Amino acid sequence: MLADAWRYIETHPTQFVTALGVHVALSACALAIAALIAIPLGIVAARRAGFALAAINAANIGRTLPSLAVLALVMPILGTGFAPSLVALTLLAVPPILTNTIAGIIGVERDVVDAAHGMGMTARDVLHRIEIPIATPIVFAGLRTSAVQVVSGAVLAAFIGGGGLGDFITAGIAMMAVPLLLVGAIPVTLLSLGADYLFGTLERRLTPQGLRAE
Repeated sequence: MLADAWRYIETHPTQFVTALGVHVALSACALAIAALIAIPLGIVAARRAGFALAAINAANIGRTLPSLAVLALVMPILGTGFAPSLVALTLLAVPPILTNTIAGIIGVERDVVDAAHGMGMTARDVLHRIEIPIATPIVFAGLRTSAVQVVSGAVLAAFIGGGGLGDFITAGIAMMAVPLLLVGAIPVTLLSLGADYLFGTLERRLTPQGLRAE
């Protein structure tokens, strides 16, 4: 079956590369937009206890929604294609990043923050030089989780015309063709593992040396 899947890729290189490119673009764009939304929102929410609790509860509700259900909810509003798939995947990516950002900022010891203020640091300095560096491992753990969820969830974009590697999987299931299914499933698995490794590496490298040693 693996040999048949490889032969299919060899005989349809343009189709495979196009689907792979769409899948990567869809996943990367969704993750980037989610990070741009969730990280600043998480920092703001962490400053206000009531807002933080409401944001975490909303994010937890969002995490319980099945990926296919989110796609189905978006489709009547935005139709089919790349754009609605991007919106749906962004919604799926936001909760882990948001909750981890809030947890990371809240988890910074108040004594450390007070000491920084006592040294004459402004609120902006404390945020950029103290709180964000200390919260980095937790924030990147959220990014890591979201990246894996988005890459795997992008398969379902095929159901609403979003393209990507999910097209091969749905076609393989419809035609009972296991090699065609593997043409989509194996690269998605490798992309998920690659995303997990990439963000794990970034997490270790961007974590301050002192925290890394601990």
